[in-house]
Amino acid sequence: MFTNILINKTSPIFRKSLFALFSIAIFGLSSSVGAQETSDSAVSSEVAYILNTFLFLVCGFLVMFMAAGFCMLEAGQVRSKNTAVICLKNIGLFSLAGLMYYLVGYNLMYDGVDGGYIGSFSIFDRSSDVDLETGYAAASDWYFQMVFVATAASIVSGALAERILIWPFFLFVVILTAFIYPIAGSWQWGGGWLSEMGFSDFAGSTLVHSVGGWAALAGAIILGSRTGKFGSDGSVKTLPGCSLPLTTLGVFILWLGWFGFNGGSQLALGSGADATAVADIFVNTNLAAAGGVLACMIVSKITNSHTNIAATLNGAIAGLVAITAEPLTPSMGQAIIIGAIGGIICMYGMKLLDMLKIDDVVGAIPAHLFAGIWGTLVVAWTNPDASLATQFIGVVSYGVFTLVVSYVVWTIIKITIGLRANKEDEEYGLDMSELGSVSHPDFVKK
Repeated sequence: MFTNILINKTSPIFRKSLFALFSIAIFGLSSSVGAQETSDSAVSSEVAYILNTFLFLVCGFLVMFMAAGFCMLEAGQVRSKNTAVICLKNIGLFSLAGLMYYLVGYNLMYDGVDGGYIGSFSIFDRSSDVDLETGYAAASDWYFQMVFVATAASIVSGALAERILIWPFFLFVVILTAFIYPIAGSWQWGGGWLSEMGFSDFAGSTLVHSVGGWAALAGAIILGSRTGKFGSDGSVKTLPGCSLPLTTLGVFILWLGWFGFNGGSQLALGSGADATAVADIFVNTNLAAAGGVLACMIVSKITNSHTNIAATLNGAIAGLVAITAEPLTPSMGQAIIIGAIGGIICMYGMKLLDMLKIDDVVGAIPAHLFAGIWGTLVVAWTNPDASLATQFIGVVSYGVFTLVVSYVVWTIIKITIGLRANKEDEEYGLDMSELGSVSHPDFVKK
């Protein structure tokens, strides 16, 4: 019956189908001609403005989603008596990061750096006017940069979990997101002295991840380890988290968000070359994470007879961190190698911290700091415009600045208002002592 209708040239279905096919053919022809005419020319400045702004906003959404990933990863890695505090810390730090980056952080990082060491102390003032010369809407750039500073603060949260009080932590987040991170970021992304020197950090292996890692390391040293983590005989006790599925979900969310983190750092989508670059960045980002996962699976199986899932999950994060300094220029094979080595560095970095009696609950310091250093140095291997000496200077400069300033800030907070929960509250969990509620009431004795 259907065949008869199509064959009948007078039927409405036949006429509509013929019209649709004709329209598709005309559209395809005109598109190919238009493409041929414009293949050698860029899009108009207004179209580029729209596409660049769209890239910033969409990739910013993805990076914001990483906040949920950090929250789930940390909530799964801590014991159930501390999960509600983790949730509050993560939504609190994201909110504080946005407010502080508006009040002082953005302009301190970008306004008037001019090859120096710091921008201006002023409030960000967005313009609602369309300024085609900038190439994107000012607010879209602020939003994209803001979610990066929140990522740096999230790194600190996981490392110091289960024993730090929430309000001293929030005070440090204010200082980190308003001053420490923006000043450090101005040196490269703001056009400061390291940018003038030729230091390269495409999406923030050092500017975001190592800065967060150095701040976390200083905090972990000042704060001390969790009760029972290290024995007097030098033994290390494993304090397993409450949910590996939740941790795994967090890793997958972070993996997804990382495409916005690295892809958006191309900062342009107004040409075919930019679109191709974003696609290449996506592919290299994905392969580096996969390399980190498989390397940790294989090495942990060979060395321990069991495949270590915690190391494997952190291997994904470390692979992503390692490729972040330069996700565009590596070949696909190089991206896998960079990610794999990053994962192994993270796995043995955890062992190093245990040897040094530094307690990092989620492995944030090895995954973000150690892998971030590796990723920044290896840029000289894949990017011919980068110098290993300059990359090393950048790594050391960020390390000294962030570690020293963070150490001083943590020390002042400890002396003035205190940092750590008392032993009894730590034993029973910070959910009850800090929030007066628990995440899993069905598992609490009444």
